[in-house]
Amino acid sequence: MLQSCRNAVVYSLFIALSSQVISTNAIARSNTSHYRHYSYLRNARHRPAFGAGYVIQCTAFAKQDAGIVLPGNARDWWANAAGVYQRGEQPEPGSVLAFAANVRMPLGHVAVVSGLVDSRTITIDQAHWNSRGVTRDIEVKDVSEDNDWSAVRVQLGHAGDFGSIYPTRGFIYARPDTGRIVEAAVHTPMPAMDRPPADLRRGARRGHDTIAVEVAEMPKVTRGLDLSLDGIGNDAPDRAFQ
Repeated sequence: MLQSCRNAVVYSLFIALSSQVISTNAIARSNTSHYRHYSYLRNARHRPAFGAGYVIQCTAFAKQDAGIVLPGNARDWWANAAGVYQRGEQPEPGSVLAFAANVRMPLGHVAVVSGLVDSRTITIDQAHWNSRGVTRDIEVKDVSEDNDWSAVRVQLGHAGDFGSIYPTRGFIYARPDTGRIVEAAVHTPMPAMDRPPADLRRGARRGHDTIAVEVAEMPKVTRGLDLSLDGIGNDAPDRAFQ
C-alpha cells in the first residue's frame, strides 16, 4: 500500500513537470513562430504570389506578409492592437508600421518592416502605395524630433527621392500585448533632407501639396483586382471600390 502511494506521488510529480515543460516550450514557440514565418516569407522563393497586375490592399498584404491579423482599416490597426499585440516606438524586422489617417490618406496605411538600416532609416514592404501593387525594400526615414518614428518620409520608388512627411502611430509587434509601449531606445539627430512637398501632420503647414501619387488609397478601377486573397474581401467595402 505504501509503495502504491509512493508510485502515485512520483507519477503526479512527473505529470506536473511534463506539463510545465510543455507550457514553457509552447510559449517559446509562440515567441519565435512569427520570426520564422517572416523569414520564410522574406525568401523570394516562398513569398506570396502577388501578381504584378493585381491590386491588394495594404491591410491584406500585412496580414499575409507579417502574420499580424487585425480587423478594420489601416487607420484602426493601432487602436485595435491594444490588448492583442505589443506596440512601440522601436522598429523591428517583421513588425508593422501603422500610419495615421490624414487629409490625404483618410484610411491610413500599414507596411511591414523588412530591415533596419540605421537609427533613422528602415526598409519596408508594402502594398497599395502609389497604387502600383506590392513594393519591397522601400526606404523610410524617421523625421520626428525625438527619433520616436512618429513622423516619416517614404522613398518614392527606388529613385532616391522621398515624399511628404506622414504622421505615424508606431510599430505593432507579433507578440502578446504586455500593456507597455516599447519606447524609442536611441535619439540621433534628424537627418539632413530636402524640403518635403508637404507636412501632413495635424496643425503643420502643408506647403505645396501636389504629390497625390503617394497615397495608399484604392484606385478607381476594378480590372485586375484579385478578390480571392485572404482579407481583401472584408476590407473592400471601406476602400470605395468603383
